[in-house]
Amino acid sequence: MTVVEPFGLSVRDQALEADVQAGLTAVEEGLLEATKSEVPFIQEAAQHLLRAGGKRFRPLLVMLAAQFGDPHAPGVVPSAVVVELTHLATLYHDDVMDEADVRRGVPSANARWGNSVAVLTGDFLFARASHVLADLGPEAVRVQAEAFERLVTGQILETAGPRDGRDPIEHYLDVLGGKTGSLVAVSGRFGAMMSGADETVVDVLTQYGERLGIAFQLADDVLDIASESRESGKTPGTDLREGVPTMPVLRLRERAARLGLAEDVELCELLDGDLSDDDRHAEALTRLREHPALEQARRDTVRYAEEAHATLAPLPECDAKSALVELCDAVVHRAG
Repeated sequence: MTVVEPFGLSVRDQALEADVQAGLTAVEEGLLEATKSEVPFIQEAAQHLLRAGGKRFRPLLVMLAAQFGDPHAPGVVPSAVVVELTHLATLYHDDVMDEADVRRGVPSANARWGNSVAVLTGDFLFARASHVLADLGPEAVRVQAEAFERLVTGQILETAGPRDGRDPIEHYLDVLGGKTGSLVAVSGRFGAMMSGADETVVDVLTQYGERLGIAFQLADDVLDIASESRESGKTPGTDLREGVPTMPVLRLRERAARLGLAEDVELCELLDGDLSDDDRHAEALTRLREHPALEQARRDTVRYAEEAHATLAPLPECDAKSALVELCDAVVHRAG
């Protein structure tokens, strides 16, 4: 058994390991090439988060999905570059919206160069992703366009909040399906599609990616509360400070409304206050880390990871399928 990054994914088959490693190496080279510019400052900004590292979760899924067809087909690596460039672009924009100071263990682009440069750099990355995508054919363009629409819709829904009478948790899961699930679903779809896998396999891996993406974001929600910055690569409680609703907070509010316990209501009032104050922010983090709502959010993560696992049932038994199952386990492990 050998280990493939990210997540320390165990791979038992040497040929599969070689394909995945070679694919991820080629993706890294493709990302560097796609973010080059004749303007040195643009290149520096575009490669800022790229060079900071990252899990390359989406390219990994592309490589594993491609194992159900021809993993060496010419469109596999470029499609992985497209999804990772798109993901990187959204990080630049997210950090502006969240006013984040740290991303992947380094100063965020907006903290280093200001919001305007960060937004424009994200736009530059979207443009480069489109340039790579154009060579993959009209079907790939359509798939990416639909996913991008869902991604933006999810962000808008998050900003607007749930309409009157809508369950905030159901609303949030819809947000995650758009913001995160859509692009992870495309990763599974592109890998299978570009490798020439059967349409049934393409559909299975698309559904798998959607559910795994939601589980992945729910794990991030838990990490935002539970982790130290050295584990997550960003400042703990960033979403909390900015008032961004995440699953642990939503589960707390649900419990407070249902049970009316004084300590829950008091914690909700603390979260509704000014968390730009470091002491109040630290108190909120400490209390949330000890609250049952955090464990409920972990259970939500497990549920979606298990659903992702279940979608794989129609696929033939092979090392690639085993790796996809283990990827579900790795996402749950992130949430503790």
